[in-house]
Amino acid sequence: MAVKKVFYFDSSDGIHKIHSVLWEPKNISVIGVIQIAHGMTEHIERYGLFAEFMCDYGFIVTGNNHLGHGGSVTTEDEWGFFARKDGFGFLVKDMYTLKTIIRKEYPKVPYFLLGHSMGSFLSRIFISRYGEELNGAIIMGTANQPKTVVRLGKFIAGVIAQFKGLNYRSQLIHSMAAGGYNKSFEPSKTPYDWLSKDEKIVREYHGDKRCTFVFTVSAYRDMFDGLIEIADKKSIMRIPKTLPIYLAAGAKDPVGNFGKGVEQVFNMYKSAGIKDLSIKLYANDRHEILNETDKAIVYEDLLTWIRQRCPYPQLTK
Repeated sequence: MAVKKVFYFDSSDGIHKIHSVLWEPKNISVIGVIQIAHGMTEHIERYGLFAEFMCDYGFIVTGNNHLGHGGSVTTEDEWGFFARKDGFGFLVKDMYTLKTIIRKEYPKVPYFLLGHSMGSFLSRIFISRYGEELNGAIIMGTANQPKTVVRLGKFIAGVIAQFKGLNYRSQLIHSMAAGGYNKSFEPSKTPYDWLSKDEKIVREYHGDKRCTFVFTVSAYRDMFDGLIEIADKKSIMRIPKTLPIYLAAGAKDPVGNFGKGVEQVFNMYKSAGIKDLSIKLYANDRHEILNETDKAIVYEDLLTWIRQRCPYPQLTK
């Protein structure tokens, strides 16, 4: 059983209130905290089922809606917009603020970060800046894009922003960034079949206005900046060598180039000297492995990995 709480904190942008959720075990001693960084064009409430599962084993689960997502906007017109500049920087700082808030309430238990998709990019920046404050990081549904492609995308987004404005939503940039993800799953029933084999999950996503907006050109520019940073060798070398890192993705995930991009990230981290480094690609799974038809296996794998890095007595169901 889990108790769900909703709260807000001031964003690092000095403008917005960040909508956050905490799932807390009911009548169970807390043995650890898991902070989730959600992906692009979705929201933190989609992680409720996984959060409740982890609560059953004594883990606090928390996460915030990033700027431009969910309830962290002033109006729905702000969905898909971060900031006028350094948007990814604000998102990472907000993640750190959330960690600081939760850490004050639970100062002694192990603290883990789980980032999915765009949240994996944010988490990879986070561990290069604040990794020494974590007990482990799960990098889920990540990617490794060629630098030339990323820099080209940033350049095009910048040019469009100059002529159309920062809030403009470009179908060209959108198609370049995500337009090809569904091609491998045609004939498809929705534009989002690449997310999961679970048709119910895809239908719910397709029908959720909090998930189907298009990023602004400034948000794409900011994300491209983030992709450049996480591929930078200096950034990678700042990750603590003793930080446990688990890379998990679907082998049929087009975001991670069907596993190849995830393996490239694994090799970069291995070359950087990360000592406790693991990778798992789930055969036939697509992008959202927490929402896949075999999610029960994924949940158990993540629970096992986390509990092996928790020194406290552990519950069994």
